[in-house]
Amino acid sequence: MKSLRRRRAHHFRRAATLEIAIGVVVPTHLGRRSIESIHEYALPVYEITNERFEELVTEALSSLPAELSSQIENLAIIVADEAPGRNLYGLYEGIPLTKRGPTSYSAVMPDRITLYQKTICQHCNSAEEVEAQIRKTVIHEVAHHFGISDPRLVELGWA
Repeated sequence: MKSLRRRRAHHFRRAATLEIAIGVVVPTHLGRRSIESIHEYALPVYEITNERFEELVTEALSSLPAELSSQIENLAIIVADEAPGRNLYGLYEGIPLTKRGPTSYSAVMPDRITLYQKTICQHCNSAEEVEAQIRKTVIHEVAHHFGISDPRLVELGWA
């Protein structure tokens, strides 16, 4: 793991920090009704602290085989609440290792993997589900860093 930290910009940054005050997500088609009048439509959310979420991300990265983690280059991991206008667990933005060349890839900003904490937690009902979804999302997005496509990830069971 030591070489992994040295070879990539591994850091966590928080995008706008929002808390789910009541522990439920209200479907947007219901508008701005009071919580009392919509409780029957509320979806369960498993809440987790920002610190614990980031620990689970670090654990997921640490669980990658050394042969792979040693090849990760110039990659930043960012935790945000949710993707604007999209329902995503994570997003890879950058130039995959398979597309990089010695002359075409220099002096560039790090590739980014953004993990969306609120979205992941909205779709999980327990700490175990959150941990499993984080691990699956990290593996999925790191696979994109290595140039593996979504169709191939579906074949492998990581989509």
